Amino acid sequence: MQKHFGSTHVIRGVDIATADGEFCVLVGPSGCGKSTLLRMIAGLEEIGAGEIAIGGTVVNLVPPKERDIAMVFQNYAPYLDRYPRQLSGGQRQRVAMGRAIVRDPQVFLFDEPLSNLDAKLRLQMRTEIKELHQRLKTTSIYVTHDQIEAMTMADKIVVMRDGIVEQTGGPLDLYDHPVNTFVAGFTGSPAMNMIPGTARTAGNAPRVEFGDGVVLPAPEGARADDGQPVLYGLRPEHCALGTTGLPVQVVVVEPTGADTQLHCRFNGQEVTATIGDRTNCRPGDRINLAPDLGRAHLFDAATGSRLVT
Repeated sequence: MQKHFGSTHVIRGVDIATADGEFCVLVGPSGCGKSTLLRMIAGLEEIGAGEIAIGGTVVNLVPPKERDIAMVFQNYAPYLDRYPRQLSGGQRQRVAMGRAIVRDPQVFLFDEPLSNLDAKLRLQMRTEIKELHQRLKTTSIYVTHDQIEAMTMADKIVVMRDGIVEQTGGPLDLYDHPVNTFVAGFTGSPAMNMIPGTARTAGNAPRVEFGDGVVLPAPEGARADDGQPVLYGLRPEHCALGTTGLPVQVVVVEPTGADTQLHCRFNGQEVTATIGDRTNCRPGDRINLAPDLGRAHLFDAATGSRLVT
């Protein structure tokens, strides 16, 4: 599909297939085109080119009310005996969903429905929406900028940027095999560490050289040319304390109970590690972070693309 607003090309060749009963989440930063795409599906925005099919029927020229869809916005309807101002955020959201459900549509469209709720209520409503989908099994398309919502709720995630689809796949597919640094940085929290280095393939086993003579083995399955500038992608939860590895200095220690976040510095760059246990590390300590080579990544520094064999 294509969509222009004047001279601005906001949807650029998007092609998405959603299976019957699937919960598909469109995720991306503000302005990437995800809400516009949802409105095009609903018939609230005209499309510039392409087709929209619902249940095998092309609906390009079908009015919104005849598309057999139900849309959950951020504006809510009240209980019968109350005014909207008398309802809590969670009550308003439940009413909005109930209003959509009673229509028994072919497709539910959710446009960032939880953005007005506090953190605790967002978590509760995520669970309720997912449980509801498992019971109703109605095809759903859900727009959010929150990658945690996307990861926890979706059967399939569509990551968008600047009107194009960067990658489509299951939550763990995107987490384990991001196609580029954008997708890698948008899935997982805290974000993946991206450490600049130089690939070396001559002689011994493939490796990556960093400043001050620091060398790490290349991630398993990675491929790069000798001397190629790369980014060593390492998720915080895939770092471990070791006797060898990336030498860093601890800056901030954040105990969360279940694990400990270590905010460190290497060559002037922040590196975050999530240690799945208690630790005696203190600010100022110098430690080594050992990467899990089977779960680390290598990206081309120029293009951002993941480098694989």
